[in-house]
Amino acid sequence: MFVTPAYAQAQGATGIETLWSFLPIILIFFVLYFLLFRPQQKKQREHQAMVDAVKRGDQVVTAGGIVGKVVKVGEEGRISVEIAPNVKVEVLKSTLADVLSKPIPADAGKGKGKDKAPPKAEPEAAADDTQKANP
Repeated sequence: MFVTPAYAQAQGATGIETLWSFLPIILIFFVLYFLLFRPQQKKQREHQAMVDAVKRGDQVVTAGGIVGKVVKVGEEGRISVEIAPNVKVEVLKSTLADVLSKPIPADAGKGKGKDKAPPKAEPEAAADDTQKANP
């Protein structure tokens, strides 16, 4: 009467059940790959291509925030940047943060009609508003 019946224990987890228990961890790795690692690698490749394409005359921004114009592209990943008239510094290509667009000379657009300013508003409209406000 005081003895309880002993039943056999359940069978251990099979291979499929073990796989189902690891499925959430596997899914987390896939999500991290597509949301974090892959975009970072793409951005890194684009930056490397931008730095490799630097040429004389480009305006660049270094990681330290110095803006200047490239005057010489040297060997071993070095470039000379003019940051002020007659002030040149030598920086590593790997320290470039951004390559700005090539500067356009001031006289390049003259004579073509593209630099015309849009017509200004008629001053009569402003005079009409003041007459309505003060009868």
